[in-house]
This record gives sequence, structure tokens and C-alpha cells, in this order.
Amino acid sequence: MTLEKLNTLSDRDVVTFFRQCCSSIRWAQAMRDRRPFRDVEQLYAVADEVWSGLTPIDWKEAFAQHPKIGDIKSLRKKFQDIAEVASKEQAGVIGASEKTLKALVEGNNLHEAKFGYIFIVCATGKSADEMLAILTKRLSNLPSQEIKIAAQEQAKITKIRLEKILVTK
Repeated sequence: MTLEKLNTLSDRDVVTFFRQCCSSIRWAQAMRDRRPFRDVEQLYAVADEVWSGLTPIDWKEAFAQHPKIGDIKSLRKKFQDIAEVASKEQAGVIGASEKTLKALVEGNNLHEAKFGYIFIVCATGKSADEMLAILTKRLSNLPSQEIKIAAQEQAKITKIRLEKILVTK
């Protein structure tokens, strides 16, 4: 999709578009309301600005739509609607050892029990072992630290998804 097309989508369609990149409804609606974007740099800056101005409730709404790292069944189910946009985000878990996958599932369960939402990491370019190391380290965070880190990771994921969808040439 071109930026020009994005700027002219109907309100309903542009919210649907933005929710493919970040499933927070308030983020998608705010992005709709900030159109038109003069260039992709402005789009990315506004995306970050809007995201950072939201609340942890909005952040958790977006987190809830992510599959758990390493949970292949969850990946397939949750990625059905955004498969093309989110494809390969967790490619690092493909081919991971059974031991690593089990540790990721256990770590995710611990994370969810401690913080109330799944572990969020921008998985693009990371191996399963790297993600496991990050998860293990972040389990020691305070809830106030972890929510901010998870929100930063979501912002990275959102930008990558926007970049995948937008045709800039």
C-alpha cells in the first residue's frame, strides 16, 4: 500500500489497516485521526508519539493479540488474520530444540503469571535461544519496568509491520 492510498482510505478501512500493525484500538483510531501523513518518516514519528501517549491498558490490549513466543499452535491461530504482515516475526523459533521451546513456554507462563500479560519481544532477527535469554533476564524486572520495556518492544514490532506493508517507492 502506498502512503497516498493510506491517507485516502475510509475511516473504517484505515483503522483495520492500522490494527494489522498494532491491535490497540485507541492507537489505530488516533492514527486514523492524525492523517494525512506527508511522508513515511512522519507516519513513523506519529506512530511512536501516539503509542507512547497511551496507557498500560492500551498496551496490554495490543500485547494480548500476540502469540506467545515459541507456541506454534498459538502462532498459527493468532496470525491467521495478519499472517502476511506478521510472517517470519518468530522465524527464530523454527528449528529450535525441544528443550528451548519448552523453556520458552515455561518462561512465558511465568511471565504471564507475574506481569499479567505475555512476554513481548521484537523477535525479528533473534534466535530462540536469544529470545529465551531475554525472557529469562526480564523475569527479574519489576512490573513498572517490564510494562515499559514491553511497550518499547511493541513499538518496534509496529514499525516493522508498517514498513512491510507500505510501498515507499
